[in-house]
Amino acid sequence: MAKMIMVQGTMSNSGKSFLAAGLCRIFKQDGYKVAPFKAQNMALNSFVTAEGLEMGRAQVVQAEAAGVEPKAAMNPILLKPSSPTGSQVIVNGEILGNYSAEEYFSKRAELMPVVKKALDQLAAEYDIIVIEGAGSPAEINLKENDLANMGIAKMAQAPVLLVGDIDRGGVFASLYGTVKLLDEDEQALIKGIVINKFRGDKTLLEPGLAMIEEKVDIPVVGVIPMADVDIEDEDSLAERLNQREKGEGTDIVVIRLPHLSNFTDFDVLERLEGVSVRYAETPDEVGLPDVLIIPGTKNTMSDLKWMKENGLADKVRELSKVDIPVVGICGGFQMLGKRLSDPYGVENKGTMDGLGLLDAKTVFSREKVRHQAKGKMAGQVPGWEMLGDMEPEGYEIHMGVTRNLGDCREIMYKQEDGHPVLGLGNSTGTVIGTYLHGFFDAPGMAERFVAQVEARKRAETEPKQQIQPSHDWKQYKEEQYDKLAALVRESLDMKKVYEILEKGV
Repeated sequence: MAKMIMVQGTMSNSGKSFLAAGLCRIFKQDGYKVAPFKAQNMALNSFVTAEGLEMGRAQVVQAEAAGVEPKAAMNPILLKPSSPTGSQVIVNGEILGNYSAEEYFSKRAELMPVVKKALDQLAAEYDIIVIEGAGSPAEINLKENDLANMGIAKMAQAPVLLVGDIDRGGVFASLYGTVKLLDEDEQALIKGIVINKFRGDKTLLEPGLAMIEEKVDIPVVGVIPMADVDIEDEDSLAERLNQREKGEGTDIVVIRLPHLSNFTDFDVLERLEGVSVRYAETPDEVGLPDVLIIPGTKNTMSDLKWMKENGLADKVRELSKVDIPVVGICGGFQMLGKRLSDPYGVENKGTMDGLGLLDAKTVFSREKVRHQAKGKMAGQVPGWEMLGDMEPEGYEIHMGVTRNLGDCREIMYKQEDGHPVLGLGNSTGTVIGTYLHGFFDAPGMAERFVAQVEARKRAETEPKQQIQPSHDWKQYKEEQYDKLAALVRESLDMKKVYEILEKGV
């Protein structure tokens, strides 16, 4: 059976996911078969496994760091917020239903066996499991039937590393308060403290480290400095979503929808030289970009209504009229059509006019489409000739089917199915849409996309020179995981961490 170690934090965004990914990579490098685990995750960034099951992307990142295939058992419960007080609940990769917070809390005792079964499944297959907590274990109003922190540590009999974020200030108070708000048996599970995001001279911190060790009787096993390690953000806490200012080079604007999901689709674009990606919530923020993207969303009809009410819908139409490319992905693709229909009340029962930029209609169905897919661009797509031989791959995750009403061009097909359409465009290529998450990730795809946007501005149809991939996204991520592992090794007393892992609770 696997040995287990758990990473909890004093608050959200303290660095739990970051440290868990680093430990996954270190244990992999040291020859162990490692799996990440997070019993309950709340996020709109999700992924589809090879089996067609849905899970949070944070555990996908950790699985990549561990060098293993992502499995739904690594994140058995995923909560996808659909309103201020409700979420779609995904259990073992399948939709359980939509529940208010109160309804979900009443079901958590029923879900504990589901979590245990998933953890036992992983424990039988892997050498080490790195468990990530959620929020803070000191959320004392949520302790009953805890599926996130100490309830899982007790179930797994996993020793805990408690992470505090010093960059926000008050780290010693947050560490002390977190520990002292726990019951004594829960305090006993914490075997080490990690301070994250430190800037400056560590020797100036040492008196505080000695004092916190004395006050809580838990050793500090490391201080991780603020560092430039580029791994995927977990969700809407990502700082880059606040980027509003136009930078140098190609100006790409992404609409920051209220229920924005899978913004990691744009990671590779953000890392290209000469490209500026910014996020806009108002027509004024959009301005006059080189290309506009409407991203995925958990609530397509609700977010479309929001766009209509704040003037963004009209702004998108105006841009299209002056030949600025408009690209829709998943929910954004659905919005581009003439109509959206929800006969079963999946989102907002009834029919709504779309943006009218594609001659297409979306009908929401009871079943969610969830599978990985390999695409093939359809030859010479007008306005996007440079993408003609590309073969993007990723995954579909959406409710509903979008159909061509007659005047759309089919711009991308699924390789494995021969013909089924993955994307549509208008006759001039000014507007295109696809259901494929990961559309920009294929080698050379992002570069060609940007080159085509620039060529459109100059009314060119052919690149001035051969376009070569400058960014191998998969290799880049591997390098970043190694960089993260080196940082964590250098910052933590790994001998002590291994002692904690071996001894357990």
